[in-house]
Amino acid sequence: MIEPCINYMTELYQDSNIPVVQFSADMEVIWSNQSFSQYFPGRELKGSNMSALTRTQLKMHLATAKGHSGRFQIKLHSNTHVSSSVVLLVFPADNKKNRPENFVGFIDDLTQDQNMMLRKTYLGLLEASKLKDDDTGNHIKRVGAYARKLSEECYQRKLFSQINLDFIENIHFLAPMHDVGKIGTPDEILNKRGPLDESQWSIMKEHTINGALILSNYPDKMASEIARAHHEKWDGSGYLFGLTGDDIPLAARITAIADVYDALRMKRSYKDAFPHSKAVEIIKKDRATHFDPVLVDVFESIADSFDSIYEALSDESRIIEPLEIEELELVDEDFEEITELEEL
Repeated sequence: MIEPCINYMTELYQDSNIPVVQFSADMEVIWSNQSFSQYFPGRELKGSNMSALTRTQLKMHLATAKGHSGRFQIKLHSNTHVSSSVVLLVFPADNKKNRPENFVGFIDDLTQDQNMMLRKTYLGLLEASKLKDDDTGNHIKRVGAYARKLSEECYQRKLFSQINLDFIENIHFLAPMHDVGKIGTPDEILNKRGPLDESQWSIMKEHTINGALILSNYPDKMASEIARAHHEKWDGSGYLFGLTGDDIPLAARITAIADVYDALRMKRSYKDAFPHSKAVEIIKKDRATHFDPVLVDVFESIADSFDSIYEALSDESRIIEPLEIEELELVDEDFEEITELEEL
């Protein structure tokens, strides 16, 4: 008799933020709350088969797990980024039975904690790279904020299928790492006040490859894409590979606008700081040559937001703390389904 248990679960967890599912020993989903269903958008769960849903042998794992319970790592994926993990905690609905007839599963999302730890590690790397360059901490903060704002606007307008909630959060964190490869650039080249000669310029360009290599182990390929391709240009005249148009990763094209805008606004050894209007004019002029024309059009429509970000995080404000890591509040709507399961 499982109906009382279902009623209890419904009353207790129906509106909970904790994702909960109840399924039979035959892996048939009996009940799930809305929070759990968000992991399977567009799919009717009740009555569906749990093992088919996950493409795994969860039933076999439960049969061999001590006490018919366990912690199982579930790897989710979407078509825009690498796998992300959650943990399904499974318990018999009735612990008094030797052979439980149904089970309760709670999704305990560990991805967030793991990402926080991972990001702190890479933030340390970013801090180290700043010691090699004369860019301020506020410069990298601003680049992240610009990239996020531009991505959010593209998302609202549904301009690029690649941009989802994960993309927006990730580019906010990863765009500031575009020049992390300068860790490998000799100081005499990086800090030279005059123009670089041909040999020195060739070495300077290698920071894109160095950055991609440094970030190659980051779980989201966006990290290495930004480092490798943020100096590529829409018309193929950029470096290091002369990529053109859509062959340049979207995150790198967004970061390029963010980085150039801020570089124009900053005072450098070779130039004075440009006002906002001049920076916008230069970027518009390079539409479809340096920059993605669609992104330039979006940038132009929200240019005042870039100016606001620059003023809020201006170097004069002396806000030079490391980048803050923001907690993710929304579930990615583009997760397709659980594709792999392994017992922890």
